Amino acid sequence: MSTRMKSARPKVLHEVCGKAILSYLLDACRGAGIPEQIVIVGAMRDQVMAAYADAKDLAWVVQEPQRGTGHAVMVAQDALAGFEGDLVVLVGDAAMIRPETVRTLLETHRREGAAATLITAILDDPKWFGRIVRDAAGNVLRIVEAKDAAPEEQAIREVNPSYYAFRWPALRQVIGRITDHNVKKEYYLTDAVGLLVEAGEKVVAIPAAEPEEVEAVNSREDLAHVTSLMRRRILKAHMAAGVTIVDPATTSIDAGVLIGQDTVIEPCTVIRAPAEIGRNCRVGPLAHLRPGTVLDDGAEAGAFVETKNARLGADVCARHLAYLGDIEIGPRTNIGGGTITANSDRTGKKHRSKIGAGASIGAGTVLVAPTEVGDGAQTGAGSVVTKAHPVPPGETYAGVPAKPLKAARKRKGASR
Repeated sequence: MSTRMKSARPKVLHEVCGKAILSYLLDACRGAGIPEQIVIVGAMRDQVMAAYADAKDLAWVVQEPQRGTGHAVMVAQDALAGFEGDLVVLVGDAAMIRPETVRTLLETHRREGAAATLITAILDDPKWFGRIVRDAAGNVLRIVEAKDAAPEEQAIREVNPSYYAFRWPALRQVIGRITDHNVKKEYYLTDAVGLLVEAGEKVVAIPAAEPEEVEAVNSREDLAHVTSLMRRRILKAHMAAGVTIVDPATTSIDAGVLIGQDTVIEPCTVIRAPAEIGRNCRVGPLAHLRPGTVLDDGAEAGAFVETKNARLGADVCARHLAYLGDIEIGPRTNIGGGTITANSDRTGKKHRSKIGAGASIGAGTVLVAPTEVGDGAQTGAGSVVTKAHPVPPGETYAGVPAKPLKAARKRKGASR
């Protein structure tokens, strides 16, 4: 209900590095090879369902009222009619879970032939997580929620981040026996683990989750913390793939951004998704690449350059102080400092412009969209290029509005 988030948006739709929290979870399942997903929704469900209206692999189940994780699975039973396979159950705010972890969960579950398998984590500070209670031989006995745990159970460092795999027919046999005899008066899915153990079924728990994977979002502070963890994960992946990030502490790159080898990202740079940057590019410092940006190989978007829905061709140089929105720029073109695309009209509608290959745009040029500068053309410093006067290939235009430089010289001579 986003109570602690203090938000009119569902918690799972808040973004971490440009991507909704729930999307990380769904993509982790897809990456692990899970073909069908059932999303159980309650409060603010209309917003969640609308956000994923185009997803063809999702089914929706409404939980009303919301009475805990066990109750969530109970209300999904009709959606599982006829299903006899393995059921993975995850919580919707687990943005940090990786496809590899979900895959390990399923592979271990099937290899062990277990009725239930849990991915657990060992934490120095177990916080509010449920504790994994084992017997002297290391076998799982039950999971106890932190609020219901005795002092000796509170000291257990192995915790349950709620990453489960069940053999659905086995879970179906015990799900109806879960009670709400606990502090919160809810039906806990964790109780199903103890019921399966009592029934003589095999339950396996493996501490395979990295500590950062169990971090969930319950507040704005949590959101900032998880975002910082995800940002570091994204940057590490790019660096491992051959991208130089000069100062990771001041660099923010969204999930889903593509960057080619030997590209250099300078400090204080923000790159939003979707964006695609080729090989041997240079971005920043203090650059802002907004959604829809494409930099072909060797292109440069330097200090205080902002782009949006823009394609910079191979070896384009926009070294400093430019706004390039809704534009296509041909290869080997130089963009002078202070260049601006005036891409919005009085109604707020955006228009595109185009600059050809090998062009030279003078410092302080304003391109009033929609307009065009041809191949090999030039604009003088401070020029305003309008729709009425696009710059033909090979020509030099200057002035306000920009006109052929030869014509401007003739007028100047006549006035004398």
